[in-house]
Amino acid sequence: MTDDPRRELAEFLRTRRTRVRPQDVGLEPGPRRRVAGLRREELALLAGVSPDYYQRMEQGRDVRPSDQVLDAIAGALNFSAEESRHLHSLAAAARTPVRAGRRYPPEEVPQTTLRLLRATDSPALVVGRFLDVLAWNPLAGALLGAFTEVPQAERNLLALLLHPEADQACPDRAATVAELTGMLRAQVSAEPGHPRATELVDELKARSGEFATLWARHDVEDTTRGRMRVDHPLVGELNLDWDAYPMPGAPGPVLIVYTAEPGSQDDERLRRLAGMLDQRPSQNQWAATSAR
Repeated sequence: MTDDPRRELAEFLRTRRTRVRPQDVGLEPGPRRRVAGLRREELALLAGVSPDYYQRMEQGRDVRPSDQVLDAIAGALNFSAEESRHLHSLAAAARTPVRAGRRYPPEEVPQTTLRLLRATDSPALVVGRFLDVLAWNPLAGALLGAFTEVPQAERNLLALLLHPEADQACPDRAATVAELTGMLRAQVSAEPGHPRATELVDELKARSGEFATLWARHDVEDTTRGRMRVDHPLVGELNLDWDAYPMPGAPGPVLIVYTAEPGSQDDERLRRLAGMLDQRPSQNQWAATSAR
């Protein structure tokens, strides 16, 4: 992963430009096109900027586009709301040099949140800004796996789902990995140069061709709720809704809670799984960590 925000901005624009067909924006494709998607000159025309200025943006040179220019480019490329926010975030990072020697305090889970985890009857966990699993309750451990059985550095949602055996427990694993990769991309752009982000992305790219391919797409997601399907060895298939709740204070960790429709078969199976838990306190039932 590059630590240069200007390069990140350039690569994001390039991947998006090559996905838009001329006919999608009212242009004639014309014969003998050698490039996928729009040409730089075509996008510059649609956005109302000079071709030379846009070319310098895609080359990662020191340009500082205004919000109006960014909005025009986003409109020309039919960006989603998430993509537009990501574009502005990348441009802001490119305008603000990363301070050398900046300190990044560890992500910590407040005691009040730990009490909430203990009190809830639903599977719940706290995830850091880069998808590190910081804390969880017993039912989340029974549902998603014993996080304490893997080293702390590997307690990461993406790392767990990129494991070769994850397909057996998560039938929709590939789609979930793509979504989580987009969420990670959005968080990384908000904190360029963060050592944990650099370490995690480099490790995942080195060990997983699937992740490397997804990361190169520069997709972004800002997902706060969704649906998860788990093929659990003890109770069978579970289809659960999940919601992410930002924790009070500075942006960072979020609380994720999984629930089932009351009275449904999924609810019955989740209750059955809860009943199987050994209620005696143990390390495998409860944990909380601080991420680097």
